[in-house]
Amino acid sequence: MKPSTPAAGTVTSPTSLKVMTVNTHKGFTALNRKFILPELREAVRTVGADVVFLQEVLGTHSRHSRRIDNWPEAPHYEFLADTMWPQFAYGRNAVYPRGHHGNAVLSKFPIVHFKNHDVSIVGPEKRGLLHCVLRLPGRTVDVHAICVHLGLAENHRLQQLELLCHIVRDEVPADAPLIVAGDFNDWRGRAHEILQEGAALREVFVHANGSAAKTFPSRFPLLPLDRIYVRNAGVHAPVVLPRKPWSHLSDHAPLVAEIEL
Repeated sequence: MKPSTPAAGTVTSPTSLKVMTVNTHKGFTALNRKFILPELREAVRTVGADVVFLQEVLGTHSRHSRRIDNWPEAPHYEFLADTMWPQFAYGRNAVYPRGHHGNAVLSKFPIVHFKNHDVSIVGPEKRGLLHCVLRLPGRTVDVHAICVHLGLAENHRLQQLELLCHIVRDEVPADAPLIVAGDFNDWRGRAHEILQEGAALREVFVHANGSAAKTFPSRFPLLPLDRIYVRNAGVHAPVVLPRKPWSHLSDHAPLVAEIEL
């Protein structure tokens, strides 16, 4: 007996999302020695993620665009999205005389709404939380995705984590699948308890392996700075990608996980 097939005109709803988070380091290798954005784009494409969370992605930089031969005409997040991710959102965090950079989300599914939250505390560090609402075919509840880049100072991070919990409580329906990913700079692991108690979020590598993945520096990872947290979703096979070619494409190792909806 042949397995049944969906009736004509019906839409099959995805049961999982493959997500990836990577700090792009503004398209340069560590210490800004070489511009490698085209190579980074090819590496990101090979992962085949449905949703990509990007931190430190350039919107524009007038000096680099004049001096670097293969500098793309489009903003970096659009260049990375290319033809593979038709939907993208950008949250500008740091603005300076020659340009700006921030967080971005690339998606194979429609982004029906997005909002960038400025969570900068004081001083020169500018940080943001980019909240996107994704509409998947055949699903009655939208998926929420928040791209995170927190500060280097611990007291700033603690305040930013509390702000993240407030955003989740205020903007994300209690029954909606939620994915929070990015560069937390949380080498002491304080975020786990705060996000569990304040927003019912659990980290996928901690849940699967008992500890957060070490991602920094990418050549010899020692610190677990990058994370993927979920709520109202399951996790299957979270992975840290191999060192090559990633170790020279960013100072952070990327993370990937299959999220069950």
